[in-house]
Amino acid sequence: MPASGSVLAFDFGQKRIGVAIGTVLDAGRPGTARALTTIASEANDARFAAIADLIAEWQPLRLLVGHPRNEDGSAHEMTARCERFANQLRGRFRLPVEEVDERFSSVEADARLRGQGLSWQARKEQLDAEAACIILQSWFELLTARRTTSHANAHLSA
Repeated sequence: MPASGSVLAFDFGQKRIGVAIGTVLDAGRPGTARALTTIASEANDARFAAIADLIAEWQPLRLLVGHPRNEDGSAHEMTARCERFANQLRGRFRLPVEEVDERFSSVEADARLRGQGLSWQARKEQLDAEAACIILQSWFELLTARRTTSHANAHLSA
């Protein structure tokens, strides 16, 4: 289980990178997740400078990167690019980086934003950060499932 502290999640895209922030509480319990920002640059130097600023500000213990897959689980056209981005984060920032299945995160993000009554233009501006929030929330769900399983196994062993 990760220690308590903040976690940054990224929804990587060729034109934009959505970013969300969340917190892991004591004993590895997930806290809240929220959309943070969108890095709207295609230039790697600008992207990584913005990420460095976010890391300096939030001091995350861990980074998450959405790992795109097709509905059947096969590699998506963006899978290799996202894996490369995750490796670049590991190399540059020396933090643990996990890749999280992001199937349907953009579709779900758009539905959430539409449900808030946002116009197409407003949704487009917030979509990537909201998708990053969904990626983070799905990681929190995995964390909770792992905690539940480990607690159940501990009780069975006792």
